[in-house]
Amino acid sequence: MKITLNKTNFEMILNNFQSFLDKKDSSQITSHIYLETMGDKLLMKATDYEISIQSKIDILQNAEDGIATIEGKKILPIIKQLKDGEVTLETKDSQILVKQGKAKFKLSTFNAAEFNNATKFPEISENDTKINLDSIDFIKSIEKVAVAADSSAHKIDNHRIELTGTLIDVKDYYCNFVGTDTRRLAIIRQNTQSIGTQLSIIIPKRAILEIKKLFSDDFEIFFSQTMLFVRSQNYAFSTKLINGKYPDYEKIIPKDFKMQLKLPKRDIEEAINLIKSLSVNVKITLDSNGLLFEAMSSEELESASTQIELPLEIPEPITLGMNAQYILDFLRYINVAEFEILINEANMPFMLRDENYSTIIMPVLC
Repeated sequence: MKITLNKTNFEMILNNFQSFLDKKDSSQITSHIYLETMGDKLLMKATDYEISIQSKIDILQNAEDGIATIEGKKILPIIKQLKDGEVTLETKDSQILVKQGKAKFKLSTFNAAEFNNATKFPEISENDTKINLDSIDFIKSIEKVAVAADSSAHKIDNHRIELTGTLIDVKDYYCNFVGTDTRRLAIIRQNTQSIGTQLSIIIPKRAILEIKKLFSDDFEIFFSQTMLFVRSQNYAFSTKLINGKYPDYEKIIPKDFKMQLKLPKRDIEEAINLIKSLSVNVKITLDSNGLLFEAMSSEELESASTQIELPLEIPEPITLGMNAQYILDFLRYINVAEFEILINEANMPFMLRDENYSTIIMPVLC
């Protein structure tokens, strides 16, 4: 192989590939990026067995076709230090040369022909099913519910690994996105075209972060029994799915509520942030005259409170205890002046809602 690439474009792809490499053990082929010339394009692949990525970059000059691997952790800082313009890659024996002007670097390579077999690099097949969802809706939905996924379950109980991911529950003509840590549950319903089957898949939180980073709009989503694929003009991404049984989230959602109130987003957000500066948990008392916010501090000599005057149609005062961050996470992802709160009893789950996006919160005992 002997090719010339645009340094800036090459650096951008190398940077995006870093999360997909095994950086702990450079003796593993998964620490390397696979390179293959395909006419006037260079195919690049990387995987750590859990998540995988591939992309193509324009070849400015192709003096000799070939395949190679290059250690991803070492090549990126080298390319970053080179000047803008052209950079040449050339293979010789068991080395790959990186050249620009008088600068020359030699790096070791693996047998590139073994990369696909050794890594079992995943590819989309004709048997995989396409999910017909709007790209932007998909990104926004997984982002909104992923915040409710459990970030500590895998550290405590391996049997709860499914709670660290986001559920995509595809029905006939709609799709539910769900995240929960058992103390709260976030859910979004999106309409979709029927795919002729119903399915439930759990996407790892790490994969969601990479999808958000790599894709913005105009991409396709495919799945198999064990994999999810996301493909755009620039990147093809895949992730292993979490193999677990997700909780029956529909049973958690109350069917009816005794009270349904509209609250001002900005005022509530300001009040919660004030109280949160002293206490993680906040107590909110709602009555016909408005809302009283109080810190649930364990220190007897410490307190914090603030009020919002607001006429509410409520039969009798009710007090809710909650984790302040849960309501702030919900408010962060809505872009409206008002949202709904739906309540039954003080010690029962309550709901925050904005159109098709809801969060059900388990109360904290006051």
